[in-house]
Amino acid sequence: MSTTQPTAAAPSTAIAVRTCAVILEGRQICLIHRQRPDGDQYSLPGGLVHADEEVPAALARELKEELDLDLSALPGRPELRWVQDQITTRPGSDAPFRRLHLIHVLHVPPHIRHTMAATEQDAEDHARIVWTDLDQAARLHLYPAAGEALSTSATQASPVLLPPITDRTYSWR
Repeated sequence: MSTTQPTAAAPSTAIAVRTCAVILEGRQICLIHRQRPDGDQYSLPGGLVHADEEVPAALARELKEELDLDLSALPGRPELRWVQDQITTRPGSDAPFRRLHLIHVLHVPPHIRHTMAATEQDAEDHARIVWTDLDQAARLHLYPAAGEALSTSATQASPVLLPPITDRTYSWR
C-alpha cells in the first residue's frame, strides 16, 4: 500500500468582484461625489458582490442601499457593458488592492430619477449624489476608471474589456 503526501494548498487567488452601474436619464449620469484632500472623487454607484449572491441581485441590493433605487420598478433591466480589472496599491498599504469591476448600464425615466436619494444612504459621510452630462463625466476622476468608455458613449457598443486600473493609470484620492 502506498501512501501519498498531502500537497500544500495553493494560495487563494480569489478576486473581490464589484458590481456598479452607469445610471442614465437621457445624457445625464448619476455619480457619487466625494470631496477629498487631493481632489474630487466620483464613483459609479455599486459595491461588492457577497459570496452567496448572484451579480444581478448584488447590483439591485447596492443600488437600493446607496440610492434607494428599486430596480424592480424600472421598465428596463441593467445591461452588463464593461469589465475592468484593478490591481493598485492603496495609500498606507503595501498589499495589492484587487477588484474586478462589472459595469452595467441602466436607463431611468425622469420620474424615477427625482425619487432617488440626494446623498449616499449607506455611507457614513453621506456623499452627495450628482447628475452630470455624460461627456463631462468622462473627464472626471472616476472610480472605476471608465471615463474612456463613457467618452465613446455609454449608449453605443464598445470593447467589453476596459484597460486595467493600475498605479500607473490611476491615483487614489
